[in-house]
Amino acid sequence: MKKLLAFAHVVKYERQNGPAVNRGPDSQPSLMTILREWGRIGVLGFGGPPAHISMLREMAVERRGWISAHRFEDAIAACNLLPGPASTQLAIFCGWTLRGTAGALVAGAAFILPGLLAILGLAAIFLGSPPDWIRGAGAGAGAAVAAVAVQAGGTLVGPSRKRTLSEARWLVYAVAGIAASATVGPFVVLVLLAAGLAEVVFRRGMPSTPGLHAWPLLILIAAGTGGIGGLVWVAFKVGALSYGGGFVIIPLMQHDAVDVYHWMSGAEFLNAVALGQVTPGPVTHTVAVVGYAAKGVWGALLAAAVAFAPSFLFVIFGARHFEALRENHGAQAFLGGAGPAAIGAILGASIPLASELSETWQWGVLAAAAVSLLLLRRGVVTTLIAAGAAGALLVSLGASAPG
Repeated sequence: MKKLLAFAHVVKYERQNGPAVNRGPDSQPSLMTILREWGRIGVLGFGGPPAHISMLREMAVERRGWISAHRFEDAIAACNLLPGPASTQLAIFCGWTLRGTAGALVAGAAFILPGLLAILGLAAIFLGSPPDWIRGAGAGAGAAVAAVAVQAGGTLVGPSRKRTLSEARWLVYAVAGIAASATVGPFVVLVLLAAGLAEVVFRRGMPSTPGLHAWPLLILIAAGTGGIGGLVWVAFKVGALSYGGGFVIIPLMQHDAVDVYHWMSGAEFLNAVALGQVTPGPVTHTVAVVGYAAKGVWGALLAAAVAFAPSFLFVIFGARHFEALRENHGAQAFLGGAGPAAIGAILGASIPLASELSETWQWGVLAAAAVSLLLLRRGVVTTLIAAGAAGALLVSLGASAPG
């Protein structure tokens, strides 16, 4: 009887939306196939969420025919409504669609682990006692990070403004995000939530969407010490309370890691952000470098596990409701406010990042990176590698590297 009910549910869904999974010889891949295909994307997935989404679409929709184009686009929209790394959630969702919970776990792990291992290796080098030329490479790449933040936020402005119901409110939310990111980094998440709730009120009156009331209270529950509790809290904020991508929580991480808990210097934090950009996979891997600075390898693994756990939970327990979430007017209204504020926060992140530059030559590298990214439209990875090479060369020629 359960199988008949499940079959009837699938038939009803497909009549309304088209087939969720394209049926064919490859429509039920093995877990080993998922491990191989998602692992390939995890190894080659440079370039951030746009590259990850493109690779997932090419593999699961176009080449293999495992998931229908309609279902895939719906999943993108739903993942963008959730906090946390959207491309990671999409990778997990595709695995869930094909093989349930086991598929979600295997797909997510295969997508995350290659980049995590790469960034742990680099963290051990850059946070150890490297030679001067490596310190220079880190200082050069770190100097370019502020320009990366501006480029990341700038690419989101156009699409977001096209979807807004009010240009004036969009601008207010964006400016609030910039101001919060630049001045009160630890509270940037509160500003994002306030903007989302304000838009809900503007559109519908007092919010009634389940779960939104609890978030502000949850954010106030902070760990009071700088030990494991502090690291878990920082990682949780990265994975469960960040809208708009990894750069949204950069000021928050920077404040906690550098100013509150003193796990790393400002220069080392810039290195961490740069490493999160030049390694494959999600930018959220940056939190692993913070964990490494705090508690070594085990701290890095703990921080990564806490940061990525919400994405798995959102998909495994909520994927069957993604269609309803996408159509939920309250959720759409919330994102209509939180989204512009998140874009503002990404743009504003460039200010505290640039404030960490301590050498005059780093400002020259930052200017060159801004030209490369914003005027010449070069890729992020290419620009960061070039900035790192410039820093290594300058330090080798006698320039000072940040301590």
